[in-house]
Amino acid sequence: MMTARSLLLAAALLAAASATAFAQASEDAIAVPVLRANVTVESDVVRIGDVIDNAGTAALIAIYRAPDLGTTGSLPTAQVIAALQAHKVIGVDTRDIKTVSVTRLARTLESKEIESQVAHALEHRKGLGDAANLSLTFDRDVQDVRLEAWNTGALQPASVWFEPRTGRFDVSFEIANETNSARTKLRFTGVAVETVAAAVLARGVERNEVLKASDVITERRPKAEVGSDVAARDRAVGMQMRRQLRAGQALRVADLAKPDLVQRDDNVTLVYEATGLYLTMRGKALESGTEGDTVSVLNLQSKRNVFGVVIGRGQVAISIATPRLPAATGTSSTIGATETAAPVSVAATSNAQTAPKTE
Repeated sequence: MMTARSLLLAAALLAAASATAFAQASEDAIAVPVLRANVTVESDVVRIGDVIDNAGTAALIAIYRAPDLGTTGSLPTAQVIAALQAHKVIGVDTRDIKTVSVTRLARTLESKEIESQVAHALEHRKGLGDAANLSLTFDRDVQDVRLEAWNTGALQPASVWFEPRTGRFDVSFEIANETNSARTKLRFTGVAVETVAAAVLARGVERNEVLKASDVITERRPKAEVGSDVAARDRAVGMQMRRQLRAGQALRVADLAKPDLVQRDDNVTLVYEATGLYLTMRGKALESGTEGDTVSVLNLQSKRNVFGVVIGRGQVAISIATPRLPAATGTSSTIGATETAAPVSVAATSNAQTAPKTE
């Protein structure tokens, strides 16, 4: 009796295990392929496993050519289903998707980034300055470069050649990748010129003309063209031209001078100043001069020519000649020393002229 019951229990357990295994196998067998609305690929082909889930053993079969690097294309769902059926993939759940969008991943090197990398590769080579001051002209227009997405390495200069006489350059880069395959190589050739920020005339100017802010702009010019004494805009505005120049010409330091504060034939103020004394009178400039220059001036009161130093606009300082008294002896030495001060001497001279004569 016990043996019969054992046999029946064993049979029940075996049947249950068989049913469970069959159910799992059935679930695996009936996993429905599901269509994807958006697909991204890194290779140049689109495979079945890219467009549907649960592709099974057919996942690696290529069915379409991928879009160009960094671009997106679309496929009608009916066309995709037909391609899948051709490879015995049926019963796909389309989820009412009308089109499948396929994007090919890529790494994009923008043209500005490429130009910057070339400039940094040439920086300080054979007399060149900082990369920021280099103007590059490429033999071919530099466009954005799209690489396979697995090219993740930095742009590393592999070879750099520069000829100072002609400005020609030849720069090659290498880019490492995740697959450890041969590195991607890029090569660029052209001409490099070092430039400087220069003050450039916005209009033609005459000699002795004082520059206004609207007369000067800043442009980058070749260093070899403008030389090392190129003037900066902030130092050019307010300065006086030493010579006539045309619009568009770059200014050099030698072209500029401090503006004349006194113009020839202009009325000026003559200033006599000493300790305790300050006198002014009218004069006429006989020559032009800037601050610190010594110029000849006509004293309109005395009608005599005097020399003075330009101290401001329309102002000329005239020094006072201090009279020299004969050296005193004995007890008069102290009095003589006191009278050598300029203000006292001037006053003494003035009093001597106006005091009544002693009979």
